[in-house]
Amino acid sequence: MIRLGLCCKFEEQPIKFYTTTATALLKLNKEEALHKISDLCLKNAESLQKALIYCARNNIGSFRVNSQILPVKTHPKAGYDIEELPESRAIIKAFEKCKSIIKEHHLRATFHPDQFILLSSPNDEVTRRSIADLDYQAQVSEWIGADVINIHGGGSYGNKLQALDQVARNLKRLSKAVRSRLTFENDDKTYTPQDLLPLCQKEGIPFVYDVHHHRCNPDKLSVEQVTKLALATWDREPLFHISSPKEGWKGPNTNRHHDYIDIKDFPKCWRRLNITIEVEAKAKELAIRHLHKSNSF
Repeated sequence: MIRLGLCCKFEEQPIKFYTTTATALLKLNKEEALHKISDLCLKNAESLQKALIYCARNNIGSFRVNSQILPVKTHPKAGYDIEELPESRAIIKAFEKCKSIIKEHHLRATFHPDQFILLSSPNDEVTRRSIADLDYQAQVSEWIGADVINIHGGGSYGNKLQALDQVARNLKRLSKAVRSRLTFENDDKTYTPQDLLPLCQKEGIPFVYDVHHHRCNPDKLSVEQVTKLALATWDREPLFHISSPKEGWKGPNTNRHHDYIDIKDFPKCWRRLNITIEVEAKAKELAIRHLHKSNSF
């Protein structure tokens, strides 16, 4: 069975997630800033509950949680510990209710941290801040029962092999909560499946196969070959990504995502798999509805 996944937000549904900026928070005194953040975090937990219930009612099997679900959580000046927030207990309880919803409706929750999360950087400060962000997302993952924190390989810094060796070294610095959820995904410019699969196989890390990225940034492996190799890296339900190019495969920039999925872009070898496929389409829930109406799933 294919489980289609919705990514982060909605196109039409009145379900919103809230954020702020470090600049805005730093204009407030500490007490005011913590009250503002507390209110936003609680609203986001409640919005996540609504998002999961919507997914359950609309045959959407997975939801990707926005990486700013706790806004500005790890900022060096405006960041905070959850225990500092006036409504910390209510916030945690509201997120834990999400876990109950996920369990009751057999859903799945995932995280896909921002592009600045790098384990390949030669700059240790960048690595330290990346690990702090992964720790925060693992904390929320514990509350809600998310089983994936998916990242890219990062930069190559002129030498992919050396950069991936740096990734392997930095894996040892990760907490168990992060390491048990960490996955790697091929990207559309730097790291192909052929680059990342050896690392995933050696380190026991699941590989998230993005077929659009592979088509933009190909290697010597076919879609069928990568699918088979990717499936073998998982010790739980595999997670893949699907999207279509906004201007078609002959357009000037095939990296850009379309509002919807062209069913011709859906690999035939995925049709009978038991996997989660996150739909990375700009029309969000409308794109998933369109796929359901195509009678392909």
